[in-house]
Amino acid sequence: MIKLNAAQLRKGLQLTDYRLRQKQKAVSRKRNAIYIILDNVLDTYNIGSIFRLADAVAAKKVYLCGGTATPPNPRIKKASINTTEWVAWSYKETTVEAINELRTMNPKLQLVAIEQSPRAVPYDQFEYKLPIALVVGHESDGVSKEVLDMADAIVELPMFGVNKSLNVMVSLGIVLYKAIEKLLLSGRK
Repeated sequence: MIKLNAAQLRKGLQLTDYRLRQKQKAVSRKRNAIYIILDNVLDTYNIGSIFRLADAVAAKKVYLCGGTATPPNPRIKKASINTTEWVAWSYKETTVEAINELRTMNPKLQLVAIEQSPRAVPYDQFEYKLPIALVVGHESDGVSKEVLDMADAIVELPMFGVNKSLNVMVSLGIVLYKAIEKLLLSGRK
């Protein structure tokens, strides 16, 4: 498989025969049983970057919920470098609706919220399991209480500086790659 750099991806998918074949390969490639849920994430650059992250880990699907903007959106397109074209996604009016859909399809789904909470455990000490859905929330308000109550677990990143939190996409990236390290790279599936 040919990997494209950011400049090539930004040019968009001009569907020549070659580009069409590449898009078909990307869409049909094996996906990991990882779902990403955005609970009212508002910043379109965060949304686009999360699509890039979803592509990088071969996630099955991204759920955009509530006030989260959806493609097509020029800012999402720019930040995603067109990964919205092949990463599966859907919009749900509420995050609860997305969770219920996922749990119906995957009764063994592990729902993990990434949030600061008295219930939270350190992200690197948690036992991740597939299939898994990771939830990130609004940039200022975080994951909603209703969703936190539905979560099987809440994980958080330690903060040692003056700032009390990290960017939503950065936090998701750190947790996702820790989950992949524990689940996929260690030989467990």
